[in-house]
Amino acid sequence: MKKNQIMFGVERQCLWYQWSPSISFMGQSDMLSQRNWRAEAGWLFKGGDQDLDASSERSESANEDILFLVYQLDLATQVQYALNLEQYEAAKQLRNELNEVEAEITKQQKTKRVAASTSEAQDQAISILRLRADLHNAIQSENYALAAELRDQITKLEAESLAVSIKAQAYKNAQYEFRLGQKLRHKKFGYRAVVCGMDPVCCESSSWMENAHVEKLTRGPNQPFYQVLVDKRDPNLLVAYVAEENLLAPDQPDKDSFDHPYVSFLFYGVDSAGDFIPIKQLREKYNRPRHEIPYNPQDDEW
Repeated sequence: MKKNQIMFGVERQCLWYQWSPSISFMGQSDMLSQRNWRAEAGWLFKGGDQDLDASSERSESANEDILFLVYQLDLATQVQYALNLEQYEAAKQLRNELNEVEAEITKQQKTKRVAASTSEAQDQAISILRLRADLHNAIQSENYALAAELRDQITKLEAESLAVSIKAQAYKNAQYEFRLGQKLRHKKFGYRAVVCGMDPVCCESSSWMENAHVEKLTRGPNQPFYQVLVDKRDPNLLVAYVAEENLLAPDQPDKDSFDHPYVSFLFYGVDSAGDFIPIKQLREKYNRPRHEIPYNPQDDEW
């Protein structure tokens, strides 16, 4: 294994990870760093111009989110392997590293929701009440310059509070049209995709939303957005973050092969409809039930 690089055994070796070295285990050096978890992944392909339209939905944060989960699963496996071989010191170090990764994942999930939290909406409501009291006092004292300034602050804060309340309500009443592991097609760009994550509203940065023209969507940013794996036959896109209104489920079961390096890490296999069955950890992350269509012998007549 090369320095600072961990290779996962996926088909065609099209996925690569790069981490800082850490501890040694089972004679293999260059473990994942406990402090620097910045991961990178990409396609190892040559040439080709990027599709600027489809690439507008490329999401590095969604990709990193998936890599953290893969890293977590890999560490848990290594901990168990060390315990089986009674290498308790290595298991302890790996467990500590796993705890830090899990803490970071929890932190990321909380960060996603902070802009849509009910508590933030309540804090803004309290601030508005205080500003209104100050406005009343300014008018009473005939300090109209201060009153005008306070009125502008109240208007701005009310707009922000409304946006936060809408997001908080969306989180509370989230209804997803699609499910984990489901094969879909992009309405505009036509590529095939598989759902591997979901948010009740768009949780990307404002710059990403501007680049993806989220404001031009019919339902805007306050609709479910999905992390999707893009079929490898579209070589310019690995993971996309797509609005629900831009995804379409096939009319007939999609039983064609789906080629992507993350599939073997996130799914057990496929059900009789051709959709992928998410692993337990992925379902737990998004608190989604298991959905699997039973095998029907008549399907073989297709």
